Amino acid sequence: MESNMLLDVANFSTLFVCMVLKFPQIFVLIRAKSTKGISLNSLILELTGFIVFVSYQMYYNYPPPTYLEYPILIAQDVILLLLILHYNGSLKQSVLYAAVFVGGWHLLTLQKWIIDLAMSLCTFISAGSKFAQLQCLWQSKDSGQVSALSWAMATYTCAARIFTTTVTTGDMQVLVRFVVMTLLNTWVLATVLYYRKSAKKQD
Repeated sequence: MESNMLLDVANFSTLFVCMVLKFPQIFVLIRAKSTKGISLNSLILELTGFIVFVSYQMYYNYPPPTYLEYPILIAQDVILLLLILHYNGSLKQSVLYAAVFVGGWHLLTLQKWIIDLAMSLCTFISAGSKFAQLQCLWQSKDSGQVSALSWAMATYTCAARIFTTTVTTGDMQVLVRFVVMTLLNTWVLATVLYYRKSAKKQD
């Protein structure tokens, strides 16, 4: 009974947090009108990982509460992608990105081996997105346009999903992915806060 209540709390809190997870980053970006410190490659890899992950969960008919937040995250990432392309002066590329993502999404579920292979690579893709963001921060040494709140919420949702995955499906691939993502999100968050603190000291 208690574990069921904890599962419900974890599922619904994760869904709620994900509904607004990217909003702080979107607002910071609109206010700054600058993408300094924000990695486009990181966002593209993250979006790819989200698409693969939700496709895998849907393909195997996993309980919707365990992945319901991903369509919401994908929509928010698309908004972020459009904003970054806009402020970089390359909004026309959005048509190409849309064609690649929609085509790739369809391709994933054509054969069982394709979705299984994609899921086995999903952790590496998602990890790559975090390292791309870290590299961007290390190079710019500026986290002013990166939302610490968004990264903190991302860390919480991945940690919550470790619990929900353990209790529901027990899928080891999914579990490993969430453990790795929790650690890397924490690393990015710590880096954002470090450069923010350094900037305040210089001021």
